[in-house]
Amino acid sequence: MISLSVCVDGNLRFASYFGDHMVLQKSPERAVLWGYGPEGGQVTVSLSGPTQQNTAPVTVTKGIWRITLDPVKAGGPYIVIAEIEGSTAILTDVLFGDIWLCGGQSNMYFFMSQIFNASEELALTEKYPHVRTFMAALKLSETEMTDLIQVELPWTVPTAKNLNEFSAVCWLFGRYMYDILKYPIGLVESCWGGTPVEAWSSSRALQKCGSELLNGPRNDSVLWNAMIHPLLNMTIKGALWYQGEANAGYNQDKYNCSFPAMIDDWRMAFHEGSGKQTAIDFPFGFVQLSTSEKGSKDDSFPNIRWHQTADTGFVPNSRMQRTFMAVALDLPDEKSPYGTIHPRDKQDVAYRLTLGARAVAYNEKDVQFLGPFPNNIMSLEMYVNITYDQMVSVTPSENIFEICCSGIKAPCGPKSNWVPAPIKQWGPTTVQLSASLCTSSDEVAGLRYAWRNWPCDFKACPIYSANRVLPAPPFIVNRYTDKGDVLENQKLNEKL
Repeated sequence: MISLSVCVDGNLRFASYFGDHMVLQKSPERAVLWGYGPEGGQVTVSLSGPTQQNTAPVTVTKGIWRITLDPVKAGGPYIVIAEIEGSTAILTDVLFGDIWLCGGQSNMYFFMSQIFNASEELALTEKYPHVRTFMAALKLSETEMTDLIQVELPWTVPTAKNLNEFSAVCWLFGRYMYDILKYPIGLVESCWGGTPVEAWSSSRALQKCGSELLNGPRNDSVLWNAMIHPLLNMTIKGALWYQGEANAGYNQDKYNCSFPAMIDDWRMAFHEGSGKQTAIDFPFGFVQLSTSEKGSKDDSFPNIRWHQTADTGFVPNSRMQRTFMAVALDLPDEKSPYGTIHPRDKQDVAYRLTLGARAVAYNEKDVQFLGPFPNNIMSLEMYVNITYDQMVSVTPSENIFEICCSGIKAPCGPKSNWVPAPIKQWGPTTVQLSASLCTSSDEVAGLRYAWRNWPCDFKACPIYSANRVLPAPPFIVNRYTDKGDVLENQKLNEKL
């Protein structure tokens, strides 16, 4: 743990997450700089490098100063000098680019040294000197902190050594995006294994979902307070998130509210905290839960996967705009030495995130980032016909699809009569399932796909995009509501 700024006499310094080798957000947004100084002092900041900039003085108030730079194009290096009478703080080798915040629990925390082909991946780091990394230390707080309590890894030019214990998903995403964008990327890791979404949410966000505020080792908001709130002044491009495993057994039924509410709240807070420089709808990418227990019939992971999309099955959707998702249920790792809940293939996860980022965050046209999703389902006496929203690659399966056989007009639940619906035939955009396992007195009242913890072997799920890059996400659809009315789905024009 080291100081991040050069401070001549201790009176003037930058906040904890400013330092040599850092990345500041490029234009069109404006980067915010802030720190500490003697009360009432006048602080000016100068920027020297490919372009020059000198700011007007600002007054230190309650021990804190803050300056918003004019927009700076991607590139560098720059020297940033903060000055007050008798004191100077200097940052060197500063680049301007895009900053991505990486949060969540253990699969985001998962180290570069733990992934498949780790040594080969780490050997490539020297080719990416403009992808810079920073990591917040694992700290809790019962109150919202102004600054980070501690820094685990200050801003660094990447080396195999300092990336050894950096987030693999975060680094690989940044590296892949650099290959596309060709300008600096700043990666800020702030995550903690085994933590529920409630710990990362403000009390304001939790109250929107009727969550009771709890005390204990998984206190509500304690990581928001210590590891997110201090970063709000930072101008960022977007955020990446890999979390949900902890909520499979904790407030599972509220995740369809708590996760979207957290995203909304982060967006509002970063927008306000950065003086409206971070977009009010900044892009938010996340990883849908992978796998944990082979053969499990427990619905916890399928439920969380569904709730991660606000019970829609895909993103972006009307509740979760400007979001993108990497489906990962086809990337199990039965032999992972870190436990099956921690698959080692983070390369495919990061690559799938980049597809979403390119389309949603960078507005690239013709970048396919969504796997196949049904837009029409029709139930006949002996068959269920599904029409997808894109061309599909299909592999036969006897049980990946399941239908709910019911004699009553009510929604199907976990304990309903779900039976396999084998794939019988398919076309470029269609799949036909057998409904023969329902008795003649029952009708098909529901349909679900990949609705289990571990639905298929590695990259061997039955439904993919035509090029077999993007797996179809899981879905569940009911024919009836609690009142017996036919249920309409946002995207599914189902006729079950």
